[in-house]
Amino acid sequence: MNNKKSYAPASLFKNFHYLLVGSALVVALPDAQATEGGGSSYPMGAENYMTGAMPPPGFYSQIFAESYRADDLRDNRGGKAVDDFQLKADVIAPRLIWVTEQKVLDGALAFHLNVPLVELRVDVNGQHQSKKGMGDIIFGPALGYHYSEKLHAIYALDIFAPTGRYERGDLANIGRNYWAFEPIAAFSYVDPVGLNADIKMMYDFNLRNSDTDYRSGQELHADYSLGWGVGHGWVLGVGGYIYRQTTDDRQDGDRVEDNKGRAFAIGPAIKYSSSSGWFVTAKWQKESEVRNRPEGEAYWIKLTVPL
Repeated sequence: MNNKKSYAPASLFKNFHYLLVGSALVVALPDAQATEGGGSSYPMGAENYMTGAMPPPGFYSQIFAESYRADDLRDNRGGKAVDDFQLKADVIAPRLIWVTEQKVLDGALAFHLNVPLVELRVDVNGQHQSKKGMGDIIFGPALGYHYSEKLHAIYALDIFAPTGRYERGDLANIGRNYWAFEPIAAFSYVDPVGLNADIKMMYDFNLRNSDTDYRSGQELHADYSLGWGVGHGWVLGVGGYIYRQTTDDRQDGDRVEDNKGRAFAIGPAIKYSSSSGWFVTAKWQKESEVRNRPEGEAYWIKLTVPL
C-alpha cells in the first residue's frame, strides 16, 4: 500500500498516543499469589485513547503519571488473603519515542524507551516497608499501519529489563528481578466528532527469578477505551483493562496450583488535544472480579508532546 501516508492526517500528530508501558508495581508477600508476589511487569490499564495510531516520522516525548491504591489482597476465591493490607504506588515515567523513516513489512518502524520512577509502600498485618527509585526499564520495536483514515494498528514487542531494585524477602520491591517479553497488537478507530474505540492486546512471557527460583505464569491482558469525540479536541468515554493469567507459576520447577490471577477494571476516561500539537489523557479505573492479586483503583495522566 504505497498511499498509506495519505491515511495519516496532521490531526493524528496532535492526538498521538503510542503504546505506553510503565513501571512494574511489585508486592513481595509471604504467601504465594498469582504470578510472583501477585504483581506483573506491565501496569494494567496504562493505555488509553490512540493506542494503535502511530504518528509521522520524528521524535516524541511522553510523561506518564500514575497513582495506585489498594486496600485488599484477594485470594483464589475472591476473599481476603490477609486481614490488613494496603498498597500505595506512585509513578512518574518519562518516555522517548522515535518513529523512523524506515519501512519494514510495509509498516513504519519505531522504537521506544521508558524509564519509570517509582515510590512504593506496602503494609501487611502491621508490617510495612517503603522503597523509591528506578523501576524496570521497558524498550522495544514496533510497526505502525494506517488501514484507513480512521482505522490504525500497531504491532510491537516490549522487553522488560530487571533494572529495578529487588531484595529477596522484602515486603516491597520496585523491580521484578526477571526479564519479560510482551508481544502486542493494538488497534484504534479515531473520529474527532464521533466514535473512538481502542484496544491494546498483550501476552506476557516471564522468565525465571534467579534469586527465588520462581517463574511466574504467562499472562493475557488487554487495555481498552471507548468514547465519543465531541469536538474542540475533546473525547469523553470509559476505559480500563481485562486480565487473565493463562498458565501456572512454577517454584523450584514444581507447578503452583490454584493461584492464577484475574481482574477487570473500568472507569471514566477523557482526552484533550491542543491545536499546537500536544495532547493529554486522564483516567480513573476501579478494579473488580479480582483473584490472587491486589484490588484497588488507579488514577492516570499522560502527556504527549512532539519534539
